[in-house]
Amino acid sequence: MTRQPLHTMELGQDGSRVLFLHGLFGQGRNWTTIGKALADRHRVLLADLPHHGRSPAPDHFDYLDLAEYVADLLIATGGADDPACVVGHSMGGKVAMLVALRHPEMVGRLVVADMAPVAYGAARDFVSFAAAMQGLDLTALERRQDADRLLETAVPDPTIRGFLLQNLRHQGDRWYWQLNLDVLARDLDRLSGWPEEQLAGTAPYDGPVLWLAGERSNYVTDEYAEAMRRWFPHYRKVTIKDAGHWLHSEQPDVFLAVLRQFLGD
Repeated sequence: MTRQPLHTMELGQDGSRVLFLHGLFGQGRNWTTIGKALADRHRVLLADLPHHGRSPAPDHFDYLDLAEYVADLLIATGGADDPACVVGHSMGGKVAMLVALRHPEMVGRLVVADMAPVAYGAARDFVSFAAAMQGLDLTALERRQDADRLLETAVPDPTIRGFLLQNLRHQGDRWYWQLNLDVLARDLDRLSGWPEEQLAGTAPYDGPVLWLAGERSNYVTDEYAEAMRRWFPHYRKVTIKDAGHWLHSEQPDVFLAVLRQFLGD
């Protein structure tokens, strides 16, 4: 199967590779600040995952499929001869885990930010976020501020509204969402899942893993430790204080410091 390549941004020219994978409704550029900070010692790739940004938009959501898109990217940029540190947040964390499990030769190190290798009960707040975005009458917009105002009731947190609205684009006389919104909204149950059955017979990832959890988040709790250890026996967990699910944007300095230590900077 021939897959279209992912859209990426490259930072840095020397050192080991570090690939960043964003979460649901995000884009590679969400990692720009942290990526630039690492670019003095690393070759950094910021990828738009499928269904997001300027990357391909398949007709369904499948974690194993997303992992293969990322594997293609790693092969094209060095492959097993140049293993990368793969950093993934939330949805991107699950994709990063699957890349490490299915293509361990290409992943020298793994960083998982606030996500566990489990099926969660529901997509949580993202169901309401998707509904709010789908319910927005794009034909009624004159300015971006109009969209912000119309989303305020459904998404009262201005930081989250700004995060969602990064996907809103204007071209000519029309506004549009630069992500595969209808497919993502339809397949949110798959997004909250974990492909346990498809991984039957897959060996655990034997490389070093840094697990980062937000102190105010419940995505990485003690009840998931068994699954984490089963698939990733050599992980070290660090909880970032005063941070929720978006720990890398809420506590970027701490996130960067811990990441640098893990990379051996």
